Amino acid sequence: QVQLVESGGGLVQAGGSLRLSCIASGRTLSSYAMGWFRQAPGKEREFVAATSRSGLTYVANSVKGRFTVSRDNAKNTVYLQMNSLKPEDTAVYYCAATMGSTWTISRTYGNWGQGTQVTVSS
Repeated sequence: QVQLVESGGGLVQAGGSLRLSCIASGRTLSSYAMGWFRQAPGKEREFVAATSRSGLTYVANSVKGRFTVSRDNAKNTVYLQMNSLKPEDTAVYYCAATMGSTWTISRTYGNWGQGTQVTVSS
């Protein structure tokens, strides 16, 4: 079991930026592909972005061109850089770890952080 802790959420105006961080402990981050998901009130959990063990990335169409995912295995940390934020980006953002490869499916991930709230005002 790897423990994941997200940070960096907050309140930001539309068009602004935030960088989320996810710090892993208990296991080596390099053993896992890492994903970011989000969930807004009344909606299902949604895939946002993921990075493979080798650093390859995949970003959902809804955030492509605005969000960037990266990892620093030496720091056991994965990041989600969010630019040009929109009100519809408002959600709780979760970091997750998997040893599988089905990145966009939430049930693939067995390890989850507690989530960090991102609120984007108009």
